[in-house]
Amino acid sequence: MPNTLTTPMTGSDVWLPLEDSADDTAVSVILKLRGETCDVDCLYCFEKRKLAPGGVQITPDQVRHLGEIFGVRPLAIELHGGEPLTVGKPAMAALLDALAAQPTVTRVHLQTNAVRLDAEWLDLFDAHYPQLHIGISMDGDEQGNSWRVGYDGQPIYPHIARALNLLAERGRTCGIITVVTPAVLGRAAEVIDHIAAFDAVRAIHLVPAFDTTITQPLKAAGGRQSPSRRLQTDAMTPNGPEWAITPSQYAKFVLDAAAQWIAAGHFRRIKLDPAVAAIRRLKGLQTSHCHFSPLKCSHVFTAYPDGRFGSCDELPWPRALLLPLDAAQGEADITAAQHANPLLSSGRELMTKCTSCAYRTTCGGGCTATRWRMHQANDSDDAYCDHRAQMIDGLAHLLAAPDHPAGAHCRRARWRPRIPNEMADAEAFLAHWDDPGAPRKFVRLHTSEHGNINAVGLPGLHEADDLDPCHPRWQESIEPRVWPLIDVITRSWRAVTYDSCQGHPYSGTALEPATFRVGLLPRDRAEYATLAARLCRATAATNGYLPPTVTAQLARTDLTSTRTGIRHPALEVSLIPTNGAAWEGYFADLDQAARVLTHAARHTPTSQQCSCTLRPPRTATEAR
Repeated sequence: MPNTLTTPMTGSDVWLPLEDSADDTAVSVILKLRGETCDVDCLYCFEKRKLAPGGVQITPDQVRHLGEIFGVRPLAIELHGGEPLTVGKPAMAALLDALAAQPTVTRVHLQTNAVRLDAEWLDLFDAHYPQLHIGISMDGDEQGNSWRVGYDGQPIYPHIARALNLLAERGRTCGIITVVTPAVLGRAAEVIDHIAAFDAVRAIHLVPAFDTTITQPLKAAGGRQSPSRRLQTDAMTPNGPEWAITPSQYAKFVLDAAAQWIAAGHFRRIKLDPAVAAIRRLKGLQTSHCHFSPLKCSHVFTAYPDGRFGSCDELPWPRALLLPLDAAQGEADITAAQHANPLLSSGRELMTKCTSCAYRTTCGGGCTATRWRMHQANDSDDAYCDHRAQMIDGLAHLLAAPDHPAGAHCRRARWRPRIPNEMADAEAFLAHWDDPGAPRKFVRLHTSEHGNINAVGLPGLHEADDLDPCHPRWQESIEPRVWPLIDVITRSWRAVTYDSCQGHPYSGTALEPATFRVGLLPRDRAEYATLAARLCRATAATNGYLPPTVTAQLARTDLTSTRTGIRHPALEVSLIPTNGAAWEGYFADLDQAARVLTHAARHTPTSQQCSCTLRPPRTATEAR
């Protein structure tokens, strides 16, 4: 069944091939300066599971060769490990000098565990690359960092805190990567507040520990097992390691973290991802976050010190290998290797699922590597897709009603952008609705089998969005099947409706069938939260009473006022064909379904608590 709520999307909208992007589109190159060599032994480290070569290190010549390969294309460089500071100060200075001398390098980011970070290192950065962005790996507070230990098994959190305080003293800022494990679950507000208390922090990136498929600990390199490896062995269970979480747990943590980030005002100083990336997409803006943009693995590369050059470091290696770095003479060599790589082909194939997804204009497809791993383990990436939808739905609520964070966990109110969804002057419409003394102008209605349509474009005639319950032709302008529900919502609930449709098959025309729907325009944030919760309970009350061909749907969307450009959060309740149901059966049962939904709405009292905790929505695969 075609989805009428979103615009079509092509494959390049979720995965843009490198050769199809403009020359001024940047690529990200991750330099594994010393492979997996690191001075600490975090139990969940994914880099050490690759058994990448250590000892050797990336050279300035390799850095310069990157510019030769990509020509005029901008390069965003990430200095990673293992631990990048293990290259030592002279080698790091040479690398930074090489990067500074390369005109196409637009950004250099260093990701460190901060154990070695001291005043001498900061002096070196100031001397050789003053614009260096610093990222520090820290999983929240001391309890959250329990999986981050040295080879002696002792926590490294005190070193991280010391480094953050040193950055603040030097007037430097940094970003934080926080791995979400069970050590922080249920404590999102506490964790976000703790990180934000460090003055140097300007960004927090929440990364999930989706490691349930890991079944074996790392083997010790020598004959003796370090205390850290013993801790790792003890953490292994038949269901995966103890540090692993599920996609749903991660989504809930992100939503709780975002709620606190907003409530505490941290958003004024700190960028929180993936929340900010999702919010930008919800607002119709682009983002550089590859999980929410089409610049995925074909625009992300990793270079290892032994000369291997491949795609994103989160993909499994050596399968992500493209070619030896010194064998690449130009971008054409890179794109040819990408097209010949079976792993990238299968990853891109996973993204074809996105073209028919209702979240496609917002989600961006997510992380290819994570989806691939889940699909390999479970023959399905549905759980990954579900958690992305859960985050987007919840963040859409927080944007609309940040003072009512509980609504972010509603599982019935889904983000469904209607494109376009515009009104000439939404602000004037709301003011007019609540002013019974305002003049109601004449409108001309045309009634046909396709509905009641206001005549538009002639002098003195007005669009349907100018009508309200005080207008003398109000009821006449509403289609008969949807009128009872409109009457309940506007008269009993005292809510504002801006759009409605009783559903039309549009037989004999080229138009797609239209479903039964009512659009609500909340006056303010508090009313949005109340209406969303009330609609959740009303749609929940229809379970078991609707005909099998019809399903009630609650959607979050935006209404744009063309006069001001303001996007007003809106809600939409609709009756849609059940998955697999034919349009003929849907329209045959629609009158009965409309009566059921109207009855449920009439008997749903006001409250800011939705019904999901008491009556969670049924999954799409659950049999009726």
